[in-house]
Amino acid sequence: MEQQDADVIVVGAGHNGLICGAYLARSGIETLILEARDEVGGTAATVNDLGAKFNICSCDHTMIRALPIMEELELASHGLRYLEPAASTVNTYYDGSSPWAVFHDPEQTIDGISAVMADQAEPYRRYLKDALPVAQLVVEMARTYPTTMNMLSTVAKKRARGAATLLSWSRQSMVEVLGRYFTNWRMVMPLASVGPTVWGVSPETPGTGMAAVGYAMRNVVKTGRPEGGSGALTDAVRQAVEKAGGQVRCNSRVASLVIDDGQVRGVRLDDGTVLRSKVVVAATDPRRVMLDWVGEPPSSAKALIDRYRAQPDLDGYESKIDAVLTSHTKPLCFETLESIHPDVKLAESTTVVNPSPTELAEAHRLRAEGRVAPHPTLLVNTPTVLDPTMEPEPGHHILSLETLFTPYALRGGWGESSEPQRWLELWTELTEPGFGESIDRWRVMTPPRYEREFSMHRGHTPSFAGAPLSTLLGRPREASRYKAPINGLFFTGAGTYPGAGVFGAPGRNAASAIGRHLKT
Repeated sequence: MEQQDADVIVVGAGHNGLICGAYLARSGIETLILEARDEVGGTAATVNDLGAKFNICSCDHTMIRALPIMEELELASHGLRYLEPAASTVNTYYDGSSPWAVFHDPEQTIDGISAVMADQAEPYRRYLKDALPVAQLVVEMARTYPTTMNMLSTVAKKRARGAATLLSWSRQSMVEVLGRYFTNWRMVMPLASVGPTVWGVSPETPGTGMAAVGYAMRNVVKTGRPEGGSGALTDAVRQAVEKAGGQVRCNSRVASLVIDDGQVRGVRLDDGTVLRSKVVVAATDPRRVMLDWVGEPPSSAKALIDRYRAQPDLDGYESKIDAVLTSHTKPLCFETLESIHPDVKLAESTTVVNPSPTELAEAHRLRAEGRVAPHPTLLVNTPTVLDPTMEPEPGHHILSLETLFTPYALRGGWGESSEPQRWLELWTELTEPGFGESIDRWRVMTPPRYEREFSMHRGHTPSFAGAPLSTLLGRPREASRYKAPINGLFFTGAGTYPGAGVFGAPGRNAASAIGRHLKT
């Protein structure tokens, strides 16, 4: 019998790959995780640069806290501790409209809406009446291993209204759904900014309606941030892997799969090393795996490869500025909010700067031309306010400023572009005097840099986009049930159910699918 390097090789040590590996190792399966970079975490990592610690992407974790992953993997014993900001988000606008905040407590949220948009408070109550059952059902489905029978059983345990609403909303656009409740676009755009805009599509696109559950989800699951940065999560999961006997190898880039007679036999690294296993699970973009790593495909995989070849390449569209500040300066909008919520530390929260619907439509048009809108969507926070352990030195702070849409192929190129500086200037105009002078040093992550440093093809993050009914029926199989049409090859990560964000469910579910496969 051929010597095996592991029962399962997991390619990619992002949070889903690590979580998958941890569950496998804890079940007694010999597991080897390979990571191309010199550290784990992927885009959930916290990295050292400019003498400071920066989160690669957003540091707000929500959906992973709805799952039992932390308890099942005993992550607290490996140092993971969540801090909770006072509000989930603070919503503000370029046009100077009064801001409002989303809290875990719905009554606190409604009090704030009443103070600035009194006619939208009662519609918000009506919205919650319909949306809360949907949010609760979404959480229960995410906790359930996705077979048709399991999901039907989960739906049956909930009120039919929640299931019917979920199916109805999933077919509609987010604007269409929220338009039944709110007459003021300032109640709609914040969900567009953290839903369809982050996904790279218009909130008027059919099929984006599930984003409307966003406010209610904050009442079901409380937002948190790992102490020490987002990467504290992946560091803790790595410890769980290794404590269970699994191995993690960094600086190990996979170049191709080893396939023999329709069966995966392992992987080949870019230095020519071959590592053999019974199963390979790719915690990366399924499309890139099938197009770039398979070579001459077995007949079972040709239909999927043809489907992937027919799909266009998608470009990344998000950039992020990380800066070290010599002091903390509050946004101007906080003056209004602090009079409404005097006992709330709003600076702990993420502030979303929303364009108007017209401006967002313009942003989509300009993105296609390789340009950034005058008023892009901004997601801004100062992690060190909530978490002093991230201070680069006493009294200094870290700024995180995410910008949408920023084209991969920016007109004129990114090298000499003044765009990133302009985003800082936009935020400076929205803050109290002194912010600009407090910027000591900064860096910018652009789509080409995400591609270069994180192997994200054209800087794009894949995201599972299956409709609830399709997922219920196991379509597409490779993304909703994690099994590729090549024996022994599995997928996990953002491109699989239930999708992108710091979620963890794809990793947990894929491990379950692999465990079943190895027992057969």
